[in-house]
Amino acid sequence: MAKFENSHFNIVLSLLGGWLSLFGLVSYLVKEKLYISESLISLLAGAAFSPYAANLVDPLEYTGSHINLTSATLNFTRLVLGIQLVIAGIQLPSRYLAKEWRTLALLLGPIMTVMWMTTSFLVWLMIPRLPFLHALAIGACVTPTDPVLSSVIVKGRFADLNIRKDLQRIIVAESGLNDGLGYPFLFFALYLIKYTGDGGEAESGGLGLAVRLFIGETCGYVVILSVVYGAVMGLVAKKLLRFCDERGYIDHEYSLVFAVPLSLFILGTCDLVGSDDILACFVAGNVFTWDDWFRLKTQDDSLQPTIDTLLNVAIFMWYGVACPWSLFVENNTVPFSHLLVLGILVLLFRRLPYVFAFQSLLPQIENRKEAAFMGFFGPIGCSAMFYLYITMDFVNSLNPNGGDDPREDVKFLREDVRVVVWFLMTLHPSWKTKLRIKRGYQQQLASRGKSLRRVGWRVTNYCSVT
Repeated sequence: MAKFENSHFNIVLSLLGGWLSLFGLVSYLVKEKLYISESLISLLAGAAFSPYAANLVDPLEYTGSHINLTSATLNFTRLVLGIQLVIAGIQLPSRYLAKEWRTLALLLGPIMTVMWMTTSFLVWLMIPRLPFLHALAIGACVTPTDPVLSSVIVKGRFADLNIRKDLQRIIVAESGLNDGLGYPFLFFALYLIKYTGDGGEAESGGLGLAVRLFIGETCGYVVILSVVYGAVMGLVAKKLLRFCDERGYIDHEYSLVFAVPLSLFILGTCDLVGSDDILACFVAGNVFTWDDWFRLKTQDDSLQPTIDTLLNVAIFMWYGVACPWSLFVENNTVPFSHLLVLGILVLLFRRLPYVFAFQSLLPQIENRKEAAFMGFFGPIGCSAMFYLYITMDFVNSLNPNGGDDPREDVKFLREDVRVVVWFLMTLHPSWKTKLRIKRGYQQQLASRGKSLRRVGWRVTNYCSVT
C-alpha cells in the first residue's frame, strides 16, 4: 500500500527544486529583459511560501526551536558568504589588492567609518529610546556592502553593457574586504555595551578593558589572524593544485570546483579557533589566483557563475521564508512609518554623499554618474544577516549569573537589532532592482535612438543617390 511521506524535508525539496526549475526557465527574461534580480524574486517567492502567506514551509516547525532557527540561518549565511567570497577573490586580476591598495584603504577606512557613524546616527534618530551604543551596534551590522548582492549587479550581461570593468572590480574587492572588516566596528560597540552599558555593575573592567579587548582580541586575533591564515591557505592551495595539475594528478572537472572545498575548509577551521572566517575566505581566494594562473584557466568556464546563481536564489528564498514579516508592524522598537523613513534615509545618506565627497581620490570613478552609481550601490544583504546573528548571540551572553533573562540595559537590544536589520535587508534588493530597471530602459531607449538615426541616414543616403 502506498504511503505518503508528508515530511518537512520533502516539502522543502519540492518547493526549492520546483522554484529553481521554474525560475531557470525564464531567468533570461526576468534578469535581462525585465531587469529584476534573482535575489528579489527569490525573496518574494520565499515570503509567498512562508507562514505569513501560503504556509507551505514553517521554518520554526522545521528547525524545532528559535535557537535552532537562528543557528540554521547563521550557518547557511556563513556557507553562502564563504563560497561566494572565495570565488569573488579568484575572479579579481593578478595582485589586484596590492595594486589598488590606496583606493581600498580609502573605501575601507574613512568612507566605511563615516558610513557606520551615519547609519548609527540615523538609527538613533528614528528610535528615540535607543541608547547610542546600541545604535552603533545596529549600524555596524548594515555598514558592510554585501558581496552576494554585489555579484548580482556587477556580473553578467547587464554589467558588461553598463558598468566599466574597473568599477566592477573595485566594487567586488570592496564588498569582499569590508564584509569581513565589519567585525571591528561591531565589537567596538558590543564591548562598550558589555563593560560600560550598565555602569559596570555586571562586568568589571570598564572602558579600559573594553578597549584592550577590542584592540587585542578583535583587531589582533580575529582580523589580523584571519588575513594571515587566509593568505597562507590560499598560497598552499594554489601550489598544491598547480603541482598536481602539471603532473596530471587531478582531472579537469575537479580542478574547476576546487574553490568550493577550499572555502568549506577555511570556514570550518577558522570558526574552530574563533577567527574571522569570512575575511579569510576572500583573502584566500585572492591569494589563490595571485599569479592569475587559476583565473585564466577557468575564466571561460560557466561553473562558478552557476554556483553563484544557485546560492543567491537559495539563500534569499530562505530569507523570505525565515523573515519575521509581522515584526515590522508589531514590535516594541519603532512604528512602521518610522521604519520606512529610516530605510529611505539609510539608502540616501549611508554611502552616497561620501563617495561624491571622495570622488576625486577614487580613480575608478570617471564621472558623476559613476559616482552616483557606486554611492547608491551599497547593498545590505547576507553580511547584515551574518552580523545580526553574531550580535544576538553576544547579547544572549549578557545575562546575570548565567540566567535566562538578559541584563536590564540590553533587554530590548535583541528585538531592536532584529527589526531594523531584517527590514533594511528586505528593502535593499527591491531598490537595486529599480536601479537596474531604470538603467536598462535608458539603455534600450539609447539603442533604439541609434537604430532610428541609422535608418534615417540610410533613407537620406538613398534619396541623395537617386
